[in-house]
Amino acid sequence: MKTFGNRTIRALLILTAGLLLTLPANAKDKAKGATEDTVDSGSFGVFSGGHRVATETFAIKQGPEGSNVTSVFKSAQGELQAEQSSELQLTPSADLRHYQWRSISPEKIEASVAPSGDFLVEHFTTGTDSKPHEQNFLLPASTMVLDDYFFVQREVLAWKYMATSCKKEKGALQCPFQPVQFGTLNPHARSSMAVSIEFAKRDKATFHGAEQEFNKFIMKSEVGDWTIWLDDQFKLIRLTDDSGTEVVRD
Repeated sequence: MKTFGNRTIRALLILTAGLLLTLPANAKDKAKGATEDTVDSGSFGVFSGGHRVATETFAIKQGPEGSNVTSVFKSAQGELQAEQSSELQLTPSADLRHYQWRSISPEKIEASVAPSGDFLVEHFTTGTDSKPHEQNFLLPASTMVLDDYFFVQREVLAWKYMATSCKKEKGALQCPFQPVQFGTLNPHARSSMAVSIEFAKRDKATFHGAEQEFNKFIMKSEVGDWTIWLDDQFKLIRLTDDSGTEVVRD
């Protein structure tokens, strides 16, 4: 088992207990009139070839009835501009309740995903075609949404990995040596795939011009690999892929 240092344990337990672990039996009684707490919020700069090409603004909120992850992605390259938004609703046990994705520009497209029995059902429109379409995926509600352009969803997936695959022993959080696999759905591409996540080590990375030590994770899939750096509060700091794309918290 790979081990996190003691100083990271309390932060992890606060995040995963609030966001990903099942609530007590009386949670419904407390839900009425309860407010949501912001677990994480801010913005990520998206860089390609050293140049900033997009910004993602996000918020993760948690309440007695589950979690809500919202994101707005804006890119501008010359005269080409694009804007998309998403809202991911999770149950207290981190199962999918509902997902909504909208493309605002350059064309208006909408898609939504929700569980229906043993399926996830996606409803969508494409471009100028306003006729609604439907596609079923034989996937459980525990499937994680991992959409294009919304990098905060990778942060949530890393939290799910830690909450479901790691355990606390003798004051340290221990994670398995081998990668852990998760099923994911990409509503934008209307496709599903398996991804694996593994805690690599404590590693140094440059953040805002200074070298610091972070928790390093590797996420692998059939379309490429991502390296994820989380700080000691387990918030996403930096994300890089095989193509040279870099995502950095502002």
